[in-house]
This record gives sequence, C-alpha cells and structure tokens, in this order.
Amino acid sequence: MMRRLSLASLCLGLALLVSSHVQAVTPDEMLADPALEARARSLSEGLRCLVCQNQSIDASDADLARDLRILVRERITAGDTDDEVTDYIVSRYGEFVLLKPRFDLSNALLWGAPFLLLIGGAVFVFRASRKKQPAEAAELSKEEQAALDQMLGRDQ
Repeated sequence: MMRRLSLASLCLGLALLVSSHVQAVTPDEMLADPALEARARSLSEGLRCLVCQNQSIDASDADLARDLRILVRERITAGDTDDEVTDYIVSRYGEFVLLKPRFDLSNALLWGAPFLLLIGGAVFVFRASRKKQPAEAAELSKEEQAALDQMLGRDQ
C-alpha cells in the first residue's frame, strides 16, 4: 500500500513538472527545420501576449498570440535575422510587446527610477535622522521684558 502511494505521488509530481512547461504552439504552426523552429521558439518566448499580458506568445492560447507566432515564423522563413524579426514586431505593436524591454534613451528613466528612488530615500533618511540642535532662545532686554509684562497684565 505504501509503495503504491509513493508511486502515485511520484507520477503526480512528474505530471505537474511536465505540465508546467506545456506550450501553446500547435503542430501546424511548427517549422519543418528544427534549427528555424528553435529560433522561432526563442523569439516567441521573449514576446508578450497582448491579450494575456504576462505570458509569452509561446505559452498563450489566445488567437492574437497564435497570429504573432505565425508572423514570427513567416519572417524567419523569409530570411530575417532575429533582430529584424523583433524590430518588425515592435514596429507594429510597440515596445510593450517585449517581455524584457530594451534599454535606450526613451526608457532610461524607467530603468533608472528604482535606483534614483533608492538614493533619494537614503538621502531623506540620512537627513531626517540627523539630530537637530534646538536654537537657543535669546534673552529679552529689560525694556522688552517690561513691555511683555505690561501686555500680559503682570505687575512688577
């Protein structure tokens, strides 16, 4: 009995492991040349499904993801390089289609913002934690003290 339970647990674990790597690519989309198919898969894993948004087009079942996978394969078979395929997709769908955005001047603030916020926070904490010395109050002259006592209605 224990052996069957152990075997069932092992089978379930393997099934879960294998199912986590399931791809949405259907056989009719695949290229006949394994090298070109590997390039297409590599490119597809770096492109975002615009419907699912946190999945690559390689893992998405959405119709738009299927269209993008086919487009990638068409561009590869047309002789485009990986960069040319990516540039073509980005020109049509924008930088958002990339799961890992490129670093350039248009998004440098996006890449640098976490570091700027961290530095700004450190400066704020440093300045706030410094002990501020209270300013010493100046002594009142006799005339000022007399005027104050008169305003407050104190008799001398």
